Amino acid sequence: MNYESSVTADSPEYTTADMAGADGRTERSSRRGLWITVVLLAIVVVAVAVYYLMGSGEPAPEAGADAGQAPAITVVSPGSGSIEGEISATGTLAARRAMPVGIAGEGGRVVSVPVDAGQWVNAGQVLAVIDHSVQNQQAASASAQVQVAQADARLAQSNLERALQLVDRGFISQADVDRLTATRDAAAARVKVAQAQAGELRARNARLNVVAPASGLVLERNVEPGQVVGAGAGTLFLIAKGGEMEMLARVGESDLARLSTGVSADVVPVGTEKVYNGQIWQLSPTIDPQNRQGTARIALPYAEGLRPGGFAAATIKSGTVVAPLLPESAVLSDDEGSYVYVAGKDNKVERRAVQTGAVTADGVIITQGLTGRERIVLRAGGFLNPGQTIRPVKAGS
Repeated sequence: MNYESSVTADSPEYTTADMAGADGRTERSSRRGLWITVVLLAIVVVAVAVYYLMGSGEPAPEAGADAGQAPAITVVSPGSGSIEGEISATGTLAARRAMPVGIAGEGGRVVSVPVDAGQWVNAGQVLAVIDHSVQNQQAASASAQVQVAQADARLAQSNLERALQLVDRGFISQADVDRLTATRDAAAARVKVAQAQAGELRARNARLNVVAPASGLVLERNVEPGQVVGAGAGTLFLIAKGGEMEMLARVGESDLARLSTGVSADVVPVGTEKVYNGQIWQLSPTIDPQNRQGTARIALPYAEGLRPGGFAAATIKSGTVVAPLLPESAVLSDDEGSYVYVAGKDNKVERRAVQTGAVTADGVIITQGLTGRERIVLRAGGFLNPGQTIRPVKAGS
């Protein structure tokens, strides 16, 4: 006999085994979905973070957050004060009154030169002795001619006096007296001629020697014993009158207009650190059209360190000015001129064009462009750009 049994869901066998398998599969599916959701959320968070960090069109971070990332830059507010104006110039040293000395007479062979360059001489002192042998003989001859003329004049005077004594006795006529008088006058005139000729020779002989026209310092000696010199021999000696020196300072056209005679100046020759004080005694009346400069002549007393022809630097006082004074590190320059960086509104970097004046030991004088109340970038200006946000830090804080 065949018996068929039907198995249903309500049977004990299905409820115990098959339901357990179904619950396991459902739990695993739920866990898998949870992990997928977590991963997707993490990806979204990372994407949003990257999006904001890259600044892709979203609103900028708040000022407080941005200030923490801005670079700290040292700034200074120089203010305005009275500054002793100075003008720096360069130039050459020279004798203030250079006197070239040459041959005044006919010249001749140089016998001796008793002075040398670097020595002091007095007015009228002999610098070079010229051979006088021929001229001395000529002078002696002229002196003898004077004596001959004087003897003739004495004889003519005696003849006239004797003739006058004989006129009253009738032995001498008036015509003879007139003739003797003329002879006497002619003899006296010849004496004067001879004396003048002798004096001329003596004067020429005196001019043969080269003498100093004034007291001073001998700068150059261009003659040696045995040399034959004449009127065309040129300058034999160069003398600085009184030993006074000067500096020919080359000054710009605008700076020259700010100077006047009597202004003090400090001169430092090249190769030394010694400072020589002088005064401007003359300003050039003309401007060189090539370099737009003029000459300020600075008078200097004699000193061994001042050598004519040498190069020197001068610092000239140009009065007191009221202007900001900045360190050199704060002033920049390019093809457009000098400028500074200013920490402006919202701490944004602004470029400000300025006009600089003299450079002193304390900094650069700003003549135009600043009031002194601005916050000027002290350093690192070369690494900034206009519009960049910075965090200003007062110098010294």
